[in-house]
Amino acid sequence: MSAFDLTGRRVLVTGGAQGLGEGMARALTAAGARVMLGDLQADRAATVASELGAGNGSVHLDVTSEESWAAAIDATVAQLGGLDVVVNNAGVEITGLLTEISVDDVRRQLDVNVLGTALGLKHGLRALRPGGAAGGGGAIINVASVAATIAFPGIAIYSATKSAIDRMTRVAAMEAGKLGYGVRVNCIYPGLVPTEMGTGLAVDMANIGLFGSPEEAVEAVVGLTPSGRLGEVQDMADAVVFLASDASRFVNGAGLPVDGGMGM
Repeated sequence: MSAFDLTGRRVLVTGGAQGLGEGMARALTAAGARVMLGDLQADRAATVASELGAGNGSVHLDVTSEESWAAAIDATVAQLGGLDVVVNNAGVEITGLLTEISVDDVRRQLDVNVLGTALGLKHGLRALRPGGAAGGGGAIINVASVAATIAFPGIAIYSATKSAIDRMTRVAAMEAGKLGYGVRVNCIYPGLVPTEMGTGLAVDMANIGLFGSPEEAVEAVVGLTPSGRLGEVQDMADAVVFLASDASRFVNGAGLPVDGGMGM
């Protein structure tokens, strides 16, 4: 059996209705896991879950809500028969120059990216630790960004939230280890991927005057990337499969760049 085989693992993926989250869910099921998609877009999440096949499911999840997290964990354990992995993928990006930031936009990114991940860690660790709703240990994978490691214009607040995810990941790994939870906590730093969010970022960069066109913004990113291309959803999804699997059994408290070298 391959160390990457996830047969028997039960996984909750937040923001799983589209983009990177959907790709991660598809890769996890291809590796043998059963997946629960947690998303505000309940109809879309249900459609994706149906496409993933029998044994997978979806649940409405507002990652900024304590009550919603508790309900999603309970639903996952009940429907999948347990929980082994939590993927904190849900996030938002709002482009803006620091001189033009809006308080509402700052709060939105802090709420979804920082608070949402913090609550995912809280409820994930509680469920996975001994005596929890699942109780068998496992792994938590947070989705940060290459934006946490570079100074790219127009995304200061987003970058700050993703840096916070990196720090929370490392502290959570230390706490889980010290308290004997049997839970590994890691994060990935995705590079720019032309999903709806990634494409929208390029358009926004042009709209606020940082680049002459969305194409120019993309060219700038590629120019900073030694691998010479944008990332693909599958690149990020495969990294999540690795961190969910026994192949990464001694990887803990780490941030894995999946950015083609952009953030080195």
